[in-house]
Amino acid sequence: MPELSEIVNRIRAEGRQTESSREGVAESRHDWDSGEVLDLLSQPLLELVDAARAVHRRYHENGEMQLASLLSIKTGACPEDCKYCAQSAHYAKTTGLRRETLLDVDDVLEKAKRARDAGASRFCMGAAWREVKDGEAFDSVIAMVKGVRALGMEACVTLGMLSEAQASRLAEAGLTAYNHNLDTSTEFYGEIVTTRTYQDRLETLERVRKAGIEVCCGGIIGMGETPADRARLLQTLANLDPHPESVPINALVAVPGTPLADRPPVDPLDLVRMVAAARILMPLSRVRLSAGRRELTKEAQILCFLAGANSIFYGDKLLTTANNDVSDDLALIEEAGLSVKPPCPSR
Repeated sequence: MPELSEIVNRIRAEGRQTESSREGVAESRHDWDSGEVLDLLSQPLLELVDAARAVHRRYHENGEMQLASLLSIKTGACPEDCKYCAQSAHYAKTTGLRRETLLDVDDVLEKAKRARDAGASRFCMGAAWREVKDGEAFDSVIAMVKGVRALGMEACVTLGMLSEAQASRLAEAGLTAYNHNLDTSTEFYGEIVTTRTYQDRLETLERVRKAGIEVCCGGIIGMGETPADRARLLQTLANLDPHPESVPINALVAVPGTPLADRPPVDPLDLVRMVAAARILMPLSRVRLSAGRRELTKEAQILCFLAGANSIFYGDKLLTTANNDVSDDLALIEEAGLSVKPPCPSR
């Protein structure tokens, strides 16, 4: 397998060439093996960050940071048993999270407008469902998607599994992206979720891609997985063809009452490594620094930006957990010398 220095030198050499196309060594690969990825993750930290920075500067030289706002449009009582999730009905007695019905369309669109006015260019809507069911609730989601797009924002939803027909309806409504995370490696997955298979998740991603919707897919670290599991997750993501347009990198938020409540905090440098490796493996993707960012220092966040993160979840809440202060985020972006990606003109 090529040494990291070889990868860096090839990327830099290509970066000095006149770029008539966006093709490059790193972006063209969809055949990584787990050993290569584990080797990448295990490189000396500064060398890894340097390599990721070289890739990032080539493909994302404008220094834009996308702000994505995330709203829970239907909270709690999810039949899945994901051990990290406060919304699972399996742990409702210990988390104390109450079930809420689907939010009204106008209420959601008002929240989207406020997010746009605060600087967000993507509005993400999550419903605690195992799968999409046709009917009034899904019709309301379709209306939400259309309304968010009319505001000039990218629209993303995460609704669980869905059929090809449902994916087509979302595409027709103008949905930008569908989020469906793999969470972890296929080998460790059964330790975290038993009510849905890894293959179920991959098939959902296939339906989304077939409908012409962008894929938003990432995972979570800090759940008890090994470095090899982290490498396998990244390998699976990087071998999707095409790569996911958005790759959320999450650190576990240990919610009281869930089976993972006592997990120790994630080492911030492990998060930096995941971001850097994701940037090298999927150079054109938008790498989103997602859950767990509230526990990071300002310096750790900037190191993640340096390693290739070019999107954050923006707003005081992420579904059911707290997030960073909005004004602090804007100050951090300015201090880092980055700019905020503006919303598109209204449709």
